[in-house]
Amino acid sequence: MSKRTKKVGISGKYGSKYGRKLRLMFNKIENLQRAKYVCPSCKAKKLRRTSAGIWECKKCGAKIAGGAYKPSTKGD
Repeated sequence: MSKRTKKVGISGKYGSKYGRKLRLMFNKIENLQRAKYVCPSCKAKKLRRTSAGIWECKKCGAKIAGGAYKPSTKGD
């Protein structure tokens, strides 16, 4: 069986509904929010997004408030 989302990645779940450019933008944003980041307290790369604006370290358990898609935004 072939891989169906080779070109579009995680945004393949939207199918052909929204057009190529919007799916590429969704892909960029979803990859940002699902990535692991460096925890500011323990310096481990275990910081994950739990909900919009809330980030939790899986190692030390620290919770921080940040951006919706990244832990830090341009204004921080």
